[in-house]
Amino acid sequence: MMSISTQNSHPSKYKIQRKPGEKVGIGTSVRVIVMVGIGAIFAIPIIGFVAMGFRSNEDVASGKGGFLGLGSVSIHNAINSFHTINAFGPGKGGLFTQWITNSVLLSVAACALGVFSSLPAGYALARLRFKGKRTVLFLTLLAMTMPNTVLVVPIFLEVDKINSVGQLWPLMVLLGFFPFGTYLSYIHFMTTLPHELVEAARLDGLGDIETFIKVALPIAKQAIALVCFYNIIAVWTNFFLPLALLSSSQNHQTITLGLQQLIGASPLFNPTIAAGLTVKLYMPQLALATFLSTLPLLAIFIFAQRYLLRGQTLGAVKG
Repeated sequence: MMSISTQNSHPSKYKIQRKPGEKVGIGTSVRVIVMVGIGAIFAIPIIGFVAMGFRSNEDVASGKGGFLGLGSVSIHNAINSFHTINAFGPGKGGLFTQWITNSVLLSVAACALGVFSSLPAGYALARLRFKGKRTVLFLTLLAMTMPNTVLVVPIFLEVDKINSVGQLWPLMVLLGFFPFGTYLSYIHFMTTLPHELVEAARLDGLGDIETFIKVALPIAKQAIALVCFYNIIAVWTNFFLPLALLSSSQNHQTITLGLQQLIGASPLFNPTIAAGLTVKLYMPQLALATFLSTLPLLAIFIFAQRYLLRGQTLGAVKG
């Protein structure tokens, strides 16, 4: 039997309590088993992949370590693999840390530009009246749906015209253009900034810019976090645009291109090229490099998680 207890007699605060010793139904048990099984299907490969980065080449080759190689995992192996990874490149190496640094700089700069451009644009679309607003909103949605690969060739030709191929700053500017951030800001201000508040600010003598700075920005923390999160994810994982613009300069490449180089220089995938290299990269090194490249995204996700959960309701209430 199930008992229902209430708090303050409010219907939204009903709580279902299970009596001590009450048996769980067969249906509930089956659902739990199915969910655990599905979770294991996704978790086991990820655990094995991460564990691979903490194993040695010898242990992997001999098959030591038992299930998923967990028995041969050690931080010492990971340190040795990291030194091997960072030795890749001309001279003393150091390309891997340079690629990580380039990706961080590119992501931070593009995020700052994205916030600086998306929030005012979203606010204008949500709360200002001007001719052609619907057209601008339509073009924003159209830009969101346009594949990045379609723009690679014309962008390359434009950047080549100003002799900036191989440099990071054109990518910072281009990736700072973030239509999805504009749409997120538009939805945010439509749902959290009432017309009455904007009109009251205007009656107090504030102009449009002052209203945005003094009224809209203080309640835009959630929108800023969401725009930053999605922009950084898009920049960090972007491959085709850096491939087109940065392939000519190895020191200016991002981590996505760097991982491709590491895989292409491994004896496992390209024995011919690897034969001429002094640094040999095998599965532990490739797995560790990939794992390290995902840590910044994981940290950002943990930081932005509460804003992402709140952001699920954006657009649920009409402004």
